[in-house]
Amino acid sequence: MTAGKLPLREGLKIRGIAPLLHTYWLLSRGLTLGVRTVVLDARERVFLIRHTYANGWHFPGGGVEPGETVLDAARRELAEEARVEITGEPALHGIFFNNASSRRDHVVVFVVRNFRVIEPKAPDREIAEARFFALDALPAGLTRGTSNRLEEIAGRAPVGARW
Repeated sequence: MTAGKLPLREGLKIRGIAPLLHTYWLLSRGLTLGVRTVVLDARERVFLIRHTYANGWHFPGGGVEPGETVLDAARRELAEEARVEITGEPALHGIFFNNASSRRDHVVVFVVRNFRVIEPKAPDREIAEARFFALDALPAGLTRGTSNRLEEIAGRAPVGARW
């Protein structure tokens, strides 16, 4: 480095441009991140929910909040939407691009086999219905992403990249 010259990054910090660029990058390239949790019990039944505001059956899940890890978000959403507590280490199934909602959304999917049901999930403003289903007796109306993940987990399809 020559005298009087700073690396580009240091020069941007000094000139106050870096915060503006970070704001621009956040607005122009920001990603949204969600989690879904595939809860499978000892009888190979899967826990699914049906929302009051969206069609179809889904895995419990939701958005990752600022300052929250994806695992913390999975634990929180599972407790809120299913009244289920994770008691062991969940397995990461994959990270999927979900362009159904935007061109910048990704969903992290965990598989949980060690859990405790806190209490039966009663319907509320967000969740119309929530319960376990046998894998050979799934309800009509599974969302495409839910169906695809179940096929992957059962070993009947390769893990895809898109939700």
